[in-house]
Amino acid sequence: MKKWMLPLALALSLTVPAVASAEGELNWIEGSGQQVELGDGLAQLKLGSGYVMLNADDTRAFQKSNGGVPNGSEIGSVFPADNDSWAVFFDYDDVGHISDEDKNSIDAKELLKSYKEGTEEANKERGEADWLFVDGWENEPHYDEKLHNLTWTLRAHDNDQETIINDNVRLLTREGYISAVLVSDPEHLAAAREQMEAEVLSVFTIQEGKRYEDYVEGKDKKSNYGLAALVVGGASLAVAKKVGLLALLVVGIKKFGVILIAALAGAWRWMRGKKQQAAARTVEQENRPAEQAGLAEAQPGPDPSINRDTPSL
Repeated sequence: MKKWMLPLALALSLTVPAVASAEGELNWIEGSGQQVELGDGLAQLKLGSGYVMLNADDTRAFQKSNGGVPNGSEIGSVFPADNDSWAVFFDYDDVGHISDEDKNSIDAKELLKSYKEGTEEANKERGEADWLFVDGWENEPHYDEKLHNLTWTLRAHDNDQETIINDNVRLLTREGYISAVLVSDPEHLAAAREQMEAEVLSVFTIQEGKRYEDYVEGKDKKSNYGLAALVVGGASLAVAKKVGLLALLVVGIKKFGVILIAALAGAWRWMRGKKQQAAARTVEQENRPAEQAGLAEAQPGPDPSINRDTPSL
């Protein structure tokens, strides 16, 4: 199996028991087009019939049972029900209202330089097996002023030449931001990102009163950094260069990324098995009347040659 890497920015309805974990049974929410709440009234998602999801508590339990360390900001996770190529995790950080005044002055070249210099500096403090190398932007940072979304994708590799994809979506809110963290292998990233945007993010909405435009100057909490700082994890460019943000994040979660994908595959196998069992039961129920009819036809009728009114000897 390939070393699928968890992206670096760690970011009601019918419930069914799912894969057992160290934290107990997980409750998978099966999509049927219903609205599902995330983040205690922060946002909601219209969960389609082709998807399943976990709430905040089950998302944390899922991560912990598979070797991860939840950061406490998880609000839910969504998975396609019919394949095991990707998943998306949602986090929320109430860091305060982030100004987008620098939306037209985001310097992608300078931000990339910060990642590269910081990572190179961090490599000096680590063993060769943990070295990382930033290759460049897969997609440069882009801010959608209408949706108040910031997106970017960074490509890197480790000392084993394994590709690392850092795919990020930040949805700005009244007093913070929601991270949509895409988990996928590099080979299927483009298709996964397209499907996530079309079928998950397009039906993900921030509740009225919590939206970016609902911010009240002088009343609401305000963050002390802007969009450029958000790209480097909320740190200043100088801090990013000094500590090597990319290296610090990826070394701690490299193993978790592999374990997580393996666990996701197990979850999908469970869901497929459940659906196959349900389909088998449906076929059995549909065939039962025909089988009963066939048995009735096969039963021999009374022999007309026997006079039922004549007493037997």
